[in-house]
Order: sequence, then structure tokens, then C-alpha cells
Amino acid sequence: MTFDDTISAVATAIGEGGIGIVRLSGNRAIDIADQIFRGSTGKKKIADIPSFQAAYGSIADPDSGEAIDEAIVIVMRAPRSYTREDVVEVQCHGGPVPLQRILDITLRLGARLAEPGEYTKRAFLNGRLDLAQAEAVIDVIRSKTDASLKAAVSNLSGRLSDKIRSLRQEILTMIAHLEAAIDFPEDDIEEITAGNVSGSITIVRVELDRLLASAQTGRILREGLATVIIGRPNVGKSSLLNALLREKRAIVTDIPGTTRDIIEEYVNIRGIPLKIVDTAGIRETADIVEKIGVDKAREFVAKADLVLLILDSSAPLTPEDRTVLSLLPGREAIILVNKSDLPPVLDMDEVKSFVGDRPVLKISVLTGAGVDELEQTIADRVYSGQVTSGEAAFVNNVRHMNQIRQAGRHLGDALATIDAGMPLDCIAVDLKAAWEKLGEITGDTVGEDIIDQIFSQFCLGK
Repeated sequence: MTFDDTISAVATAIGEGGIGIVRLSGNRAIDIADQIFRGSTGKKKIADIPSFQAAYGSIADPDSGEAIDEAIVIVMRAPRSYTREDVVEVQCHGGPVPLQRILDITLRLGARLAEPGEYTKRAFLNGRLDLAQAEAVIDVIRSKTDASLKAAVSNLSGRLSDKIRSLRQEILTMIAHLEAAIDFPEDDIEEITAGNVSGSITIVRVELDRLLASAQTGRILREGLATVIIGRPNVGKSSLLNALLREKRAIVTDIPGTTRDIIEEYVNIRGIPLKIVDTAGIRETADIVEKIGVDKAREFVAKADLVLLILDSSAPLTPEDRTVLSLLPGREAIILVNKSDLPPVLDMDEVKSFVGDRPVLKISVLTGAGVDELEQTIADRVYSGQVTSGEAAFVNNVRHMNQIRQAGRHLGDALATIDAGMPLDCIAVDLKAAWEKLGEITGDTVGEDIIDQIFSQFCLGK
């Protein structure tokens, strides 16, 4: 696909930095860059610079001749560039003023300010990336841990796309067999064809179910595991947060009610990003500010992916502990019996009557005992026996998950159609619907409105 206009944008983050980049892409990228670049040994034509080689010089205003900044210019000619168009990157000092001046000049010379995600959108429309790979670009940028980065890079390299294409090809083969049987009917061929297709559909559904099973893990690697620490006051919640962070982020005192507001942090647990919340101790209180914190704690528990509930090993269960334990029904939780370095007093049989089959770990946030076991337990529950993010295709995108689920429903409809003894063309209709839904993941059968919505979420310059 050929675009008539040339786009330009600052491709580096806003703020001060050692290097900043203004990126041009389009059929006039080289011409525009040529008008503002001055080589260090006189005016060097951008057109004479070989692809993927850097030229040192300066950027100047072509109208006034005023030098704006020293710069290195890199030319990447179509089709061997990110967008498969002519691309020129101007690398200058990373201050907002020189970057904005250079950008303004490129716009004055005929470039258009790029829309958010437009470079990657052009890469998709020009066939360099499929839609699933394009969406993985933003996941790479937003990765919070090594594991989330590996999952994003895996999808960027096409691992998920290859799996989807393989499944679509299997469905297409089924459709072809059905249509051949419809076009060339013979005795008993319809029954034989329907039986063969039924077995193939079941195999594809199993593969789709495996992909869906990875969706929860993929979502967590992408967005973070929403984790809430709860317990009565002064039981060690803030100390646990500090232990997981490896720094003193939360204030810890012997005074109950020290934590009144909600403290939110990202914690890297074995490569898994935890969006962790330290809440106010849950208890009855007349303090208005503390009461607001307690109410917020209850709200966060209701929304959490994982609850870390802390009890005190050195004291019997209190009414406040029982109130906290009453929040567990319907929640994924790990019970932490803190202060295991002190003589045990807590009645563990009573605790187990509240927590059911949820894991119970003895820890001491003071000495660090049990913290490693807690981290491993969290990792095991996230991966649920699946291979790690670098070894498999993870579905980490709600849109992908919805398309896979809908494709699975259409395959289920096809099986029901076969069981009902309906004509082969009715089976083919359901299979084509499944094939199209999977095609929306890679962009083969997706509408323009969905494409625009996806790329609008990207940052400017990417």
C-alpha cells in the first residue's frame, strides 16, 4: 500500500534526555530531511547516504540558515524499514526545545504530524506486521518485568500469529472438503465427510481451549496481578509490602492504624508484575480518615485477583481477624501467618475452618522467613502448571481472547449441526464464521474501525 503523505513525530519520550529522535516516514521523507541537514564537511545530500548508515552534521532552518542542533541522520529506504516506506531518523540532543523546533520545520516543509501509532499502523497496512504482532509492540513498550517482556516479544515475533494461522488453515481444509462433497455428491459421501470433519473440529477446539487457558496468565503478565494485602491493624501488612519491594516504602510502627490511606506499588515477583495494594487495617474505628481507608480496603478486596490475608501467629484470633476472614468467600487468597519467629499461640484449626483449601504459609516479615516460599506460591498459581512465557504463545489481549472464544462457539455450533444431521452447507457456514473470527486476530478479516481503535491506543511517534 502506498501513502501519498509523509508523517513526522518525536519518537522519544517527553522530557530531557541524552538523545531525542524525530522520525519521518513517507515518499518525501528523504527530500524533507535533505532540506534541513548540513553534513559536517559541507552540505551532504541525504539521498547519497547509504541505507542504515549514519551521517554526522547539523540541523538548520532552511529559510534563515540558523543552526538548531548537532545531529546524526540515519536513512532507511523502502521496503527495508519499519514502515516499509522511506524513513529518516534525526537524532539530536534530547531536549524538548530542539526536538520541537526540528519537528516544526519538518511540518512546515510538507510533512504531517503523525497520529498515535501511525508508524506501526503503516507497518501493518504495508504487510510488515500482522495485527497481533502490531498490538504486541505496545505490550513490549509497557512491559513491567522480564516475563511480561518475553511474552510480548514472543507475540511480536509471530508465535501467536503462527498458531492462529495454523488453526485457520485446518478450518479452511475442512471447509474445502465440505464444499467438494457438496459439489460432487456420491452415495454415503456426506455422512463420511461429516464424520471426518467432526473429528477435526474437536481437535481444533482443544487447541483453542489451550490458548484460552493461557489468557489469564497472559493478562496478568500484560496488566499485572491485582493483589491486595489485608488484615487487622498492626499485623504486618506494611512490613510485608516493604519485604516484597525490598525497600521501606510504607511506614511501619507499633501504633495500630498507622496506614490510613491506600498504598499502591508494582512488585516484580519471579517475573510476574504484581499491582500490589497495602490497605488500612480492617477494624471498627471512630476516626473518620481511618474509616474511609477501611472502606476502601473492602472495595479493593472485591476487585482483587489475589488477596494476601495476614494473621498474627503470636496471638489468638480476634473479632477483627474474624471480620477479615469473612471477606474470603469467592476470593483467590493466600493466608499468611506472620511472626512465626515468636512462640505460636494462634489456633490453626480454627483458621483452617475459615480458609478451606486455600494455601496457608508461615512467614516472618521481620526475619524474611517464608517470603521466598510466598513468591514461589504466587508464581505457581499464576502459571498454573503452564510453561513459562518464553516457551509458548500466550493470549494476553482481551480482544484476542474474545475472538478465540467466539470462534470456539462457532465450532461448537458446527458440531451441533452435524449431530442434528443437517446439510453439509450448514456446517460450512459455522466453520466459515469461526475462520473469520480467528482472522480478526491477525487482521486478515478485520474492519477498518477496529484497526483505527487499536492504533489509537499507541503512543505518539510509534
